[in-house]
Amino acid sequence: WADGQLVGGLYGVSLGAAFFWVSIFAWRPDLSKVAFVHLVQALHAWQFHFVDCQTYSDHLARFGAALWRRERFLQALAQALPAPTRQGIWRVPDGDIYRMADTPREA
Repeated sequence: WADGQLVGGLYGVSLGAAFFWVSIFAWRPDLSKVAFVHLVQALHAWQFHFVDCQTYSDHLARFGAALWRRERFLQALAQALPAPTRQGIWRVPDGDIYRMADTPREA
């Protein structure tokens, strides 16, 4: 967010302790990358097991992405799904807010 306007982010689906990244966007340079780093830090703090990026690339590898075999993915998914699914506005300990694009920003 900048001056009350959404300027970059990403969205996906949370199921249990797994996050499935769907898309990323930015109206200013590199802000999608900043959003991704902040999200990964929050997911780590909340003990999520993995982020499914759907497609491996050298660009994502710079952020720590790794290509998994199907068997490993299914095993990790089976371990992640029983965890409670996070819903609503996502807050991290320092007070930052992770929200859907159409959710009003809180003061």
